[in-house]
Amino acid sequence: MSTATPVRRPHSLEELKRAWQALDEGHFRNPPRSGQPQVSVPNSRDIEWVPATGERTVAVFGCGGSVGASTLALAMALNAPNPVRVLECCSATTSGLASAATAELGLKASGWRQGRRDHVLIERTIDMFTGPSDIPAPIMTGEEHQLTILDIGWEASQLLGTDCWLADAARGADHVVLVAAATIPGVRRLESVLAALGHRQSDRLGDQITVAVLGPRRKKWPKGVEQAGGAAVRHVLSGDRFVEVPLDRDLQIRGLDTRPIPTAVLTAAARISVPDTHSHEQYRSERHHP
Repeated sequence: MSTATPVRRPHSLEELKRAWQALDEGHFRNPPRSGQPQVSVPNSRDIEWVPATGERTVAVFGCGGSVGASTLALAMALNAPNPVRVLECCSATTSGLASAATAELGLKASGWRQGRRDHVLIERTIDMFTGPSDIPAPIMTGEEHQLTILDIGWEASQLLGTDCWLADAARGADHVVLVAAATIPGVRRLESVLAALGHRQSDRLGDQITVAVLGPRRKKWPKGVEQAGGAAVRHVLSGDRFVEVPLDRDLQIRGLDTRPIPTAVLTAAARISVPDTHSHEQYRSERHHP
């Protein structure tokens, strides 16, 4: 009788790197003696990250592709005082910040490549990942009052349904920014992301979310766009956590590079209020004592 061959999940580049490091360090050179534990390479899904004391975090989600989430994340950072960094938490193949730094600072052993643009530290990965669980943990900051902007780079329901450090960081962020397009599909995706985040009119989460919509002024939205959303979108649009981001055709065509971000986009990003208070202790308590 034949036996079906089990299907194995392909290993990510990050897992292969850790396996090679373990071999290079000689963990498997001598077989363990009887009674000695086997040395195992930690799985990326076991990685945890908790912001440092005094570190504030902002999670930026794109509600659809090419809506300008990376541009807005960088614009927010450029408006913020030092120390500030942007962590692009996606696969290298979907990077929006690959050409944004004006000075490259090199690849770190942690798997993050660092660059700088003005006073902003940009950290991005150079590997291809099959999911958010494979993203390496951020480099721990030694700065006081650090602002870390997480450019999420994954669809919200995919990320929030995953048990990994990035999902925990998104849930525990001091502020969440959702970037959507002023189109019927864009507003529908915005509604679904608000639902994935558990947004309700009475929830305190509502005060921690800003919605940025890329396109014309709201009063000039095409017919049917605003009506495409549900109760959550209507609640957000009726409050003061809604920001209009003008569409820059040149930026849309060329993407982010070392040229200046349009002033109108920087001005829109400056309207996003990042809380000064830090919820690190509460986040750490909720993370380890659910």
